[in-house]
Amino acid sequence: MAQPSLSEFADSINEIMPVIIKEFTRRHSNELYKGKITLPQFLILEFLRRQQECKMKELAGFMRVSTAAMTGIVEKLVKYGYCVRQSDPQDRRIIKIRLTPKGGELLKKISGQRRKMAIDIFGQISEKDRGDYLRILMQVKDILTHEEEKIQSR
Repeated sequence: MAQPSLSEFADSINEIMPVIIKEFTRRHSNELYKGKITLPQFLILEFLRRQQECKMKELAGFMRVSTAAMTGIVEKLVKYGYCVRQSDPQDRRIIKIRLTPKGGELLKKISGQRRKMAIDIFGQISEKDRGDYLRILMQVKDILTHEEEKIQSR
């Protein structure tokens, strides 16, 4: 079988990805996929988990939105009890955002469910194919991360 051209590959990806996303979503039973929190909120909680705490400006930069837009998103997360706002003791004008234990538990629950689903689905694929898939995904991640770094350094 001949390898597809880059255009044919792109067409196939455009056809396949919505189906994969829909089916992954259908199999999820957690808060993210029940609409209790949004994908941007989830990404912010993950960022907070990695950073420990950060300023609103840093969150806005991470999500590539204005600080005003970020304020609205964070407000909902604070309301749900997933994160808190804290004033900087040295400068009261600086507000830092931190993940709460409840937010950490939510991330742990979602991560566990996603891990189980990956095991269920990818357990049906050969070890070699899983390795190839992971290697390609890592390349895509590296390309995207490198492009993001170039944009931020401008």
